[in-house]
Amino acid sequence: MQKILILINDGPYGTEKAYNGLRLANQLNKAHEDVEVRIFLMADAATCAIPGQVTPNGYYNIERMLKYSINKGAKVKICGSCADARGIKNKELIEGAEISTMAELTQWVVDSDKMVTF
Repeated sequence: MQKILILINDGPYGTEKAYNGLRLANQLNKAHEDVEVRIFLMADAATCAIPGQVTPNGYYNIERMLKYSINKGAKVKICGSCADARGIKNKELIEGAEISTMAELTQWVVDSDKMVTF
């Protein structure tokens, strides 16, 4: 099974990097059942995993996109020090997303066949 790591650095809104990273993750999940998708949220992207996001009608919703990825089997991890710096380490997260470490990201990088950064 091929493993693809998607590293997202920007917050859920303001730029479209999180949106585009999750679009790629969701297309991979849809079109390639033989691919393991891994998503690592760093810096402001740590806030992508906070539940209860409300967006205007017709606007993309990162929470829904992330939940779709998780429901399709993607693994989602959040940088622990990034979460700490933003005051979200001990807050509720989207089900299936979990706080992680730089050591775990390092292992994912070494163990992945491809890595894409947003």
